[in-house]
Amino acid sequence: MIKTLLVEDHELERLGLSIMLEQAENIELVGQAENGQMGVDLAKSLFPDVIVMDIGLPIIDGIEATRQIKAFNPECKILIFTSRDGDEDVFEAFKSGADGYVMKDASKEQICTAIRSVSEGVAWLDPAIAKIVLSSLQNNTKKQTPTTTGINYKAGKELYGLTEREMEVLALIVEGMTNSQIAEELTISPYTAKAHVHSVLQKLSAETRAKATNTALTEGLV
Repeated sequence: MIKTLLVEDHELERLGLSIMLEQAENIELVGQAENGQMGVDLAKSLFPDVIVMDIGLPIIDGIEATRQIKAFNPECKILIFTSRDGDEDVFEAFKSGADGYVMKDASKEQICTAIRSVSEGVAWLDPAIAKIVLSSLQNNTKKQTPTTTGINYKAGKELYGLTEREMEVLALIVEGMTNSQIAEELTISPYTAKAHVHSVLQKLSAETRAKATNTALTEGLV
């Protein structure tokens, strides 16, 4: 079971989501918090596997709460759950250590999939904003390094020693692709895709895909 903590200040939204989570398979709702500070305190006492965290919280906001929780428990996965879809909010969330980002209007299936994904170390970026965020990243990258793909090969090579193929793999990891999907996208074998993913994680000193995504976003690699 995935022990899940819900941090949401709007009572009706918290109630609706809590009912949904209690009915979800393999997900156990272990606690609820109505502000950021309470979320931090419960994280310390309940040791949840995943925290579903709103951004606009009283006392301390979700981004600061995420930063504090990651400081004392970096293994805890935090899924930002919000109606904010601005680039700045997304980037700040990942900089604080968030493992995923899902919109409040997402379906029940999407929310549960996001929770299960981050619990397994797979970064989750809501499909509703993925294209917007990736487009912004690509535009910023093109200003730094002339490319036709939006991948900052130069930064990847100089900062982490990534090859061009590994940079392509990293970009697909950021998009949330599995090894088999990466293999299909790049027309390589699943074994080769797995080897590239392993190499990328090693070079980024990232234990999980979520951490690799966080590095890619904060360093402007893709």
